Amino acid sequence: MDSTTLTIAIAVVAVIVIAAILYFAMRKQQSARLRSRFGPEYEKTVEDVGDRHKAEHELHERQKRVSKFEIRPLSASQRDHFIESWRVIQAEFVDQPKQALARADDLLTEVMRARGYPVENFEQRSADLSVDHPSVVQNYREGREIAVRHKQGGADTEDLRQAMIHFRALFDELIGESAADARRHA
Repeated sequence: MDSTTLTIAIAVVAVIVIAAILYFAMRKQQSARLRSRFGPEYEKTVEDVGDRHKAEHELHERQKRVSKFEIRPLSASQRDHFIESWRVIQAEFVDQPKQALARADDLLTEVMRARGYPVENFEQRSADLSVDHPSVVQNYREGREIAVRHKQGGADTEDLRQAMIHFRALFDELIGESAADARRHA
C-alpha cells in the first residue's frame, strides 16, 4: 500500500470515528433532555417499553402528538367553576367516598377536555398529560388504579382517600397555568 492510499484510509477511519463520537454524544444529550423534561415518566417509559431507544422514540412521538393539540388555559370563570365543583366533591367524600371518587375522576376528565386534551381512553390521556405534566401524571395513574380496584371490590376507604389525594395533585396542576402553558401562550 502506498503512502497516499494509507493516508486516505487513515482519513476515512478518522472521519468514521469522529462521526460515531458525534452521533453518540448527540444521543446522550438527547437522552439527557428527555430525562430532564419527563422526569420519572422517562424511567417509567423505559421500564415499560424495555428498551431505552424505543422508549425515547415513544416520548418523542408523544411530544409530536401533543404539540398538535390546542391546549389552552382555563378562563377565570371555568377555573372558579371547577374549584367549586372540587370543593363539593371533597365535602361529599365524608359521607359518600365511592361516589365522590367517581365524580372526581369525571371532573378531571372535564377539566382535561376544557383545557384541550383529547379524552378518548385512559392510557392515551395519561400519555398525553405526561408531556406537559410529567411530575403529576403518575398520581393520576395511581388514583385511577385505585378507582379500578374499588370497582372490583378491592379498595377500602383509606385507599379511596389516597386516590382522592392523587387526583387532587393533577387537578391542582390542571387548573393552574403550568410552565408549558405559559410557553404556548407567550
